[in-house]
Amino acid sequence: MLAILGITAPIFILIAIGFFACRSGLISRDQAAGMGRFVITFALPALVIRALLERPLAEVFDWYYVLAYGLGSLLVFGLGYAFARLVRKDSLSGSAMVGLGVSVSNSGFIAYPIVAMALGSPAGVALALGMIIENVLMIPLALTLAELGRQSGGVGKALRGTARSLIRHPVLVAITAALLMAILELHPPPVAMRVIDMLATAAAPVALFVIGASLSGMKPGGLVMDVSQVAVGKLILHPLMVLLCFTLLPVSNPVLASAGVLMAAAPMMSIYPILGARYGLEGRCAAGLVVATVLSFLSVSVFIWAVG
Repeated sequence: MLAILGITAPIFILIAIGFFACRSGLISRDQAAGMGRFVITFALPALVIRALLERPLAEVFDWYYVLAYGLGSLLVFGLGYAFARLVRKDSLSGSAMVGLGVSVSNSGFIAYPIVAMALGSPAGVALALGMIIENVLMIPLALTLAELGRQSGGVGKALRGTARSLIRHPVLVAITAALLMAILELHPPPVAMRVIDMLATAAAPVALFVIGASLSGMKPGGLVMDVSQVAVGKLILHPLMVLLCFTLLPVSNPVLASAGVLMAAAPMMSIYPILGARYGLEGRCAAGLVVATVLSFLSVSVFIWAVG
């Protein structure tokens, strides 16, 4: 147990430092937002490039991992969406946001630092592959369904709007560039690679600090059922479903599979409330993010113990 706490405690201490720094006024929310943009625009892309270039592409890209993690995420998305739509009679947009909340992890800001401390270098590969699945499959699926519930423009309009946003996403641009360099066996010059290393090293601590700062202004009150549904689905069902799919589709590297389970055990992405705001669901999504992030201290510790 002390070994597990040695992994998880520094993660949540950094989150707490960011929370109290913003709550006490040492930094403003605008300053924290600027740090978050630094992570998304520079640090995480550098981290992805380093992960995809430090080993031959055949060792990095594992189709079984992509299939298993993607299938597990799709299954839990479907369960969350169906429960919200059929049982709780939620709107199409609301159900899509529930599906998104239970199936897409905070890969770069929380999951990667945890997996890196627990398992080491496979964390970078899991991050890169997980972000491909999230940004190419899960987020477009959820946003397309949510847009269908919001406008009368049809599937085509929703898909075009989602595609325009994703094409400009810095992490997706970095993944595309790194994959092309890996396929063509091109490598940045040593000076550029050192800059990439320095930016990549900054990703985890700055990201955790930003998560804490962003939580300082969120209030979860009055949404018990909504919050419970999303938190249970994200922290328990998602990693269990991914674990089941890894059992059915075993990857060549079992440590990478363990990294995938821990990635799935993280709370939902930090921009979840921002995406929900477009559909009038910012309060519900913010409440789910706050509760899931706090409870993830326990759930992640359990899954670290479970994967050994």
